[in-house]
Amino acid sequence: MNAPCDKPTPRTALCRYTTHAVYYGNDDLVGDLLGNASFVDVFMKQTFGKMPTDAQRRIVDAVLVVLMEHGMTPSAIATRMIYASSPESLQAGVAAGLLAVASRFVGTMELAAALLDRIVAAGENGPAEAQQIAADYRARREAVPGFGHHLHKPDDPRAGALLQIARETGTFGARCAALERLAAEVDAATGRHITINATGAVAAVLGDIGIPARLMRGFAVLSRAAGLIAHIAEEQRDPSGRFIWDLVDRVMTFEPRAD
Repeated sequence: MNAPCDKPTPRTALCRYTTHAVYYGNDDLVGDLLGNASFVDVFMKQTFGKMPTDAQRRIVDAVLVVLMEHGMTPSAIATRMIYASSPESLQAGVAAGLLAVASRFVGTMELAAALLDRIVAAGENGPAEAQQIAADYRARREAVPGFGHHLHKPDDPRAGALLQIARETGTFGARCAALERLAAEVDAATGRHITINATGAVAAVLGDIGIPARLMRGFAVLSRAAGLIAHIAEEQRDPSGRFIWDLVDRVMTFEPRAD
């Protein structure tokens, strides 16, 4: 006879089904949501437990638009190459591209948000905390998460636009202020202007509407999935996968190891 299990029964508050209805939480999918709530509304309620305010909805929508497309970045290249290898599997191409949403590209708002949380948590010592963060990264000769861009100089226009939307919606709060404080310290530590990049601004505006750092990368995953579908749609119309392969094959040199 099996011993009784002392572990709690697994449970979910996200979804349930009956013979005639599907429920998202307590909402009837057909009766309450379809035609009445936007995708952003339902995503936010499913994930965070409540419908967004008008201001929060505008911030989330802006973030999703900003993160959707970054051009021929590693995620887009991976998607196109995998789709070229398996055109019968659109989802494989998207999945490959999403694996690149990480600590170096697209997903860096998570690391930036952690720094902003440190500054906010320091309270009146926040300016000193920002100065210490900038000094630490400078001493290690590492880029501060949320700062710098290889193309957008002197400033990343996306960051400025997101912070402006936060001001317009009344959601510009402690983390946006911390970002601006950290930006001043980064400039002082490096002796030159370093732009706040898009993911730095994303970390601040999402943080100020209550999104925890550990879930921010999910917004990049959600948004970039849409962008990668667009890359596959273009790949179907005008394939580039073989060109990318040939280009790398042509320029990559072979040098034997010295054994």
